[in-house]
Amino acid sequence: MPQLINGTILVMMVPLVSAAVAAGVVACGYQSMAPTGQWYGTTFTGLGRGSKKLALTYDDGPNDPHTLRLLDVLSKYQVRATFFMIGRYAEGRPDIVRQLVERGHAIGNHTYSHPNLIFCSSRETRREIEKCAHILEETAGIRAKLFRPPFGGRLPRTLRVLRALQLEPVMWNVTGWDWNVPRADEIERKVSARIRGGNIILLHDGGHRDFGADRSQTVIATERLIARYQNEGYEFVTVPEMMTAFNQQRSG
Repeated sequence: MPQLINGTILVMMVPLVSAAVAAGVVACGYQSMAPTGQWYGTTFTGLGRGSKKLALTYDDGPNDPHTLRLLDVLSKYQVRATFFMIGRYAEGRPDIVRQLVERGHAIGNHTYSHPNLIFCSSRETRREIEKCAHILEETAGIRAKLFRPPFGGRLPRTLRVLRALQLEPVMWNVTGWDWNVPRADEIERKVSARIRGGNIILLHDGGHRDFGADRSQTVIATERLIARYQNEGYEFVTVPEMMTAFNQQRSG
């Protein structure tokens, strides 16, 4: 009888163990892409809830004409943002990169060709990052210290490469889900639903598949969001400025 009981227990445990393993795999996969996940290493995702600072960030540029139109909107409201740029686009439009820097916006590295880095080796990851870094430095005359992984994908080896290159990984905690070109009111609604203060907001001024992606609705949504939250007493800052505030909070 004890043997039967033990055998029964073992049979019952198999699906439980399998379910636990499957759950672990799902959790690990989620953490490799989750914007605020910290399992694989620390990434910057903003300030604590309640801060009156917000950071607008834009991925996948530079892009003509929509990055330039964003620059006009940001200048109108005296807002500075952070742009994570794809190297091959920066290589083709260095004039836009220079305008961003000249107007006081922060720039970040978004790899050269926008691969999902969870499928890249350390060597491939480093090559993508260094190629983009070289282009940005040649174009803008500054070394970009910020990095955002395409699709948010990263693994421990990704973050090890970033540390070796002395880059700060920057994620987000609010997104407008604007990469599939929804209407401006939908982008605004999705961002506003998640704003709690101290947020890093992810939007897109370009598209990783092709240069010239239509981001007109993002430009419209950006102006509405700035007007709304400035009226509510929020201050829009760059990611480096938000990092400074974060460090001051910790040391204070």
